[in-house]
Amino acid sequence: MPTKVVNSPYPLIDADPHASRVIRYFRRSDYAALAGATAAFPGLLLLLDFIDPTHIRGRRYLRSPLIIGTMLGFSGGFLLAYQRSSFRFWGWTENEREQAMDFAELSERARQGKPLYGHSDQPEWVKASAANNSTFSQLKFGALPMFNMVNHKYHGTDPTKYGVSTEATTENLE
Repeated sequence: MPTKVVNSPYPLIDADPHASRVIRYFRRSDYAALAGATAAFPGLLLLLDFIDPTHIRGRRYLRSPLIIGTMLGFSGGFLLAYQRSSFRFWGWTENEREQAMDFAELSERARQGKPLYGHSDQPEWVKASAANNSTFSQLKFGALPMFNMVNHKYHGTDPTKYGVSTEATTENLE
């Protein structure tokens, strides 16, 4: 099944980037969003307790809610940062830095004769199923957080732009 072509204001880098690439391509603003969400959740709990104090056994009663709130804030912040980075891969937001990093990384892999998107020992039907499930899954984080953890050939881009011949592309992907 071909990847859906979506018109975007910036060039498409990868329609289904591997999770490790998305995280490696985080910008400082993504880390700031992650840190802000991590701090905002327990900060909101403290603010609510300040506005309407519960007066139960002093301040220690907030320890567990603050720990859980920090973990939830970190999880939400990570999903937000991951989604922001994925938008740049899809070309939905400015992605000049990611284009340069992608071209350098994949051109080097092509020069070394390695498969562009990595190797996987899984059967082709598993790779296709994983690609179908994880392509644009970052838009559904509210329902089911899903990441691309499988190396496959379904990325919606032309591998020849990295200096790979068509024959080599099919051999590396099979």
